[in-house]
Amino acid sequence: MTPTDGGGYDDGYSFWNAAIREQARTAGVALACLATSIRYADPAAQADMLAQTHARIDLAADVGASALRVFGGPIPKGMTREQGIAQLVACLKAAADHAAERGVTLCLETHDDWCDPAHVAAVLEQANHPAVACNWDVMHPVRMGKASVAQSFAALRRWIRHTHLHDGVGRETLTLKPIGTGDIDHQAFIRLLKTAGYTGFLSGEWIRWGPAEIHLPRELATLKGYERQAG
Repeated sequence: MTPTDGGGYDDGYSFWNAAIREQARTAGVALACLATSIRYADPAAQADMLAQTHARIDLAADVGASALRVFGGPIPKGMTREQGIAQLVACLKAAADHAAERGVTLCLETHDDWCDPAHVAAVLEQANHPAVACNWDVMHPVRMGKASVAQSFAALRRWIRHTHLHDGVGRETLTLKPIGTGDIDHQAFIRLLKTAGYTGFLSGEWIRWGPAEIHLPRELATLKGYERQAG
C-alpha cells in the first residue's frame, strides 16, 4: 500500500495518523511508502519543497511508512546537468538527518529529467547518506531510451530501497499493458533483485487503467511466476 501525498500536515493530525498506523498494524498491512510529488531541481522552489519534505518525513514516520518517494523534477532552463545534480544533492542532504532520526528513507525516483540511472547514481553518490536512496521505477529508464533493465540495476543496485513496476509501450505517449506484454523485461527485473538479496517492496503502479479487480490478480500471478522462475 502506498499512501499518496494529500496536502498540508501538522500536529493537529497526530491523532488520525496514529489511528491509521494502528489500523494498518491490526490488519497486518505494511505501509510501503509515502508517495509525494516533491521535486528538487528548481532552486526557486527549494524552500517550499524542503518544508514539504520535512512535513512528509514526519507524516511517513507517524503512519509507519519507512520510505518517502521524491522526484528530481524538471531541470530549469539554463541549468546544466552538473548544476542540477548539485541542486538535488543539496536538498537531499538538507533533509537527510531528519529522515534518519524518524526512521524514514528518502527515495529518489528514476523519473522525469532523472530517467538516466547514471544521473540518479551521481546524486546518491554525492549525497552519501544512509537515509538517501533510490526508488527504481523499472519502466522510465527503458521507455525513455536511457538504459536497459540490467544497466539500470548495475548503476543503482547499491541504493535501491523501493521499486515501482508496470509495463507498457510508447515513449512520448505511454500505453499501459499487462506485465509481460509491453517493452519492459520484468523477468530480468525480478531476477536481478533476487540475486542482490533485495528485501523491499515491489510496488505496482497502474494509473487510470481499468478496475483493480481485473488487472491486479493478473499482474500478481505473472510476477509470482517470474519469482518462481528466478528460484
